[in-house]
Amino acid sequence: MPTRPKLRAVRTLPPPVRLFLLSQLAFNVGFYLVVPFLAAHLSSGLGLAGWVVGIVLGVRTFSQQGLFLVGGALTDRFGVRPVLLTGCLVRIAGFCTLAATTSLPGVLAGTVLTGFAAALFSPAVETGLAHEGRRLEDGGGITRAELFALDDVVGKVGSLVGPVLGAVLLAVEFRTTCLVAAGIFGLVLVLNARWAPRDHGTVREASVSAGWSAVLRNRRFLLFAALYSTLLLAYNQMYLALPVELERATGSQDALGLMFVLAAVVTVTAQVPLARWARRRGAATALPLGFAVSALAFGLVAAATVAPAPGWVPALAPAAAFVVVLHLGSALAGPVARDLVPPLAGERYVGAHYGALASGGGLAVLLGSTAVGALLEPGAGLPWLLLAALLLASAAGLALASRRPARPLTG
Repeated sequence: MPTRPKLRAVRTLPPPVRLFLLSQLAFNVGFYLVVPFLAAHLSSGLGLAGWVVGIVLGVRTFSQQGLFLVGGALTDRFGVRPVLLTGCLVRIAGFCTLAATTSLPGVLAGTVLTGFAAALFSPAVETGLAHEGRRLEDGGGITRAELFALDDVVGKVGSLVGPVLGAVLLAVEFRTTCLVAAGIFGLVLVLNARWAPRDHGTVREASVSAGWSAVLRNRRFLLFAALYSTLLLAYNQMYLALPVELERATGSQDALGLMFVLAAVVTVTAQVPLARWARRRGAATALPLGFAVSALAFGLVAAATVAPAPGWVPALAPAAAFVVVLHLGSALAGPVARDLVPPLAGERYVGAHYGALASGGGLAVLLGSTAVGALLEPGAGLPWLLLAALLLASAAGLALASRRPARPLTG
């Protein structure tokens, strides 16, 4: 059974990796406690227009993904531990700000803080896992791609617990949910302040600008990051487009928590087996296939807007199919793509390259979410078709780039 290898792999991991995975779990619980319900709070609670909600969500993602380049470069310079701890502090401040304000400027300030916190925390954890994964792979342990798959599984367990807890807290004020999330991040801060290793082998470079310069000179990586950015834009529709689809199908967003539970179940059960299959087939096959499968998810919802099904359960089928298929595509492409970053970086300035990968996706989300938010309304199929087309274009670009005779992108 696939569960046993996963459990054995976790038990045999070195303590620093276990701490990173535990931190990822707690971090995601707090994140998914609030963010899936943020759009509903902005629209229903604060009465903001759809395009404003799209901008706020885009700003949140851009302040997170767009600033990963900063967090990654700081990790290269100062190491994993101080950047990780700073990220925890900033996110606590962000959620406290969201709890204390109802004005649009205050919401934007809290949103930017919560996003920037992840821009510090996530590249630090990812860099640590990349270096530790290289050691484990060289020593005959699990591969780095499998370690990233385990990280995704742990993160999805957090995304399973978070929405469930958030759904329970829907009966209370949104500010209470934000304060609970801040408390969870306080726990992550305490754990890492006490037990995070001060030096576990990350490469500390001479300057922050040196990492940025290396990224800008790396044309193969920049091409890869541009093509990969559409997958983050697609995944962001779990927060922006999926609630609108549920509104179309059932007249409410009550099933949103259930959809995030379904997403977590798919990832926990399928992520590691699909990552192993993708590793065997190679990035040249797995990446285009993952993007194509994700495009199919959007095509299914576009088709459902043309011929809606009667009844609550059949009406939920397109949203459920979207969640399942999107996460299967991400499971195929995600770990392989993360494993590809260090080789594309030449195993130097790894944090800056991970940050740039996320920053490219953050820019795509900022621009794409604003456009999609303007087009989205219950029953509109056009935004779903446009997103499917973007994913297919990226799949084609990755397939062509990986077959270059001189320097294949995924070689």
